[in-house]
Amino acid sequence: QLEIVESGGGLVHAGGSLRLSCTIDLFRINLYSVGWYRQAPGKEREGVASISHNGEITNYADSAKGRFTISRDDAKKTVYLQMSSLKPEDTGIYYCATDRLNYRVEQLLPDLNFWGQGTQVTVAS
Repeated sequence: QLEIVESGGGLVHAGGSLRLSCTIDLFRINLYSVGWYRQAPGKEREGVASISHNGEITNYADSAKGRFTISRDDAKKTVYLQMSSLKPEDTGIYYCATDRLNYRVEQLLPDLNFWGQGTQVTVAS
């Protein structure tokens, strides 16, 4: 069983920033693409951002473009999601995920193999 742990969530006012971290207990994490997803109350989970196994390719949902930045530090086995100019509609549980097939992550497909437990982000207006 792959262990994925998210952290960094919390309560922030609109316009503020948060940095989420995702630590993946995987020996060769540099072989795997990683994605961030979120689920708002009453809504389906959606892809937010992904980063390729080598860090060269990133993909963002339209709602995240220009405000969120995904990055990775393989030495720390950690993937980050820097979020700025946060809006109340960014509220939700943020999940980190990966898959045996990198293209599924890079395309932010919904049914990946491995998921963390999530971290709550609340943006107050």
